[in-house]
Amino acid sequence: MQFKVKTALLAGMALSMGFASTANAFEPGDWLVRVGASYVNPASDNHDVVSVESATSATINFTYMMTDIWALEVLAAYPFKHDIELHDGSKVGSTKHLPPTVSLQYHFRPTEQFQPYVGVGINYTNFFSEKTQGALEGTDLSLGDSWGLAGQIGFDVMFNDDWFFNFDVRYIDIDTKAKLDGASLGTVEIDPWIFGAHIGYRF
Repeated sequence: MQFKVKTALLAGMALSMGFASTANAFEPGDWLVRVGASYVNPASDNHDVVSVESATSATINFTYMMTDIWALEVLAAYPFKHDIELHDGSKVGSTKHLPPTVSLQYHFRPTEQFQPYVGVGINYTNFFSEKTQGALEGTDLSLGDSWGLAGQIGFDVMFNDDWFFNFDVRYIDIDTKAKLDGASLGTVEIDPWIFGAHIGYRF
């Protein structure tokens, strides 16, 4: 009985949000805004001595539909904060970064309720607020900014004509030159996978 009641409630919520209705397609000139959160998972072998750990933060992206299938997207975020650890797991610092990314997207099924897409673009990552502790306490750590290619796959699921759910996966080529007290530590190849979930609105 409880299962049936819960199922009925979920079905009612889905219907009230428009899952059962056919949504209008995205059209040329539409703007899409998606707000949610993203999880950044850097490569595990990003440096011989240290590693940059994963982080989660709020993200927002703006998409302009140039045609019904081609779109231009800009990704922005609240700063991500990453711990920096030695390979033995001890924390030796932290950094923050912003990863604005511009992507050209291709939408495969613009007239359907489930709308998958792919994208490719350019990323610029700005590192700031580097701090040290533990074994590196008192030293000056700096990470250089990065330019690199970015790829993504994702989908939108329309609730109704304007509201939708979004999920996407990105891979971004992020390489930063690290320095400690001015001496080079070499290149840290962060190269993260990024997983994002958002609620979107079309206007």
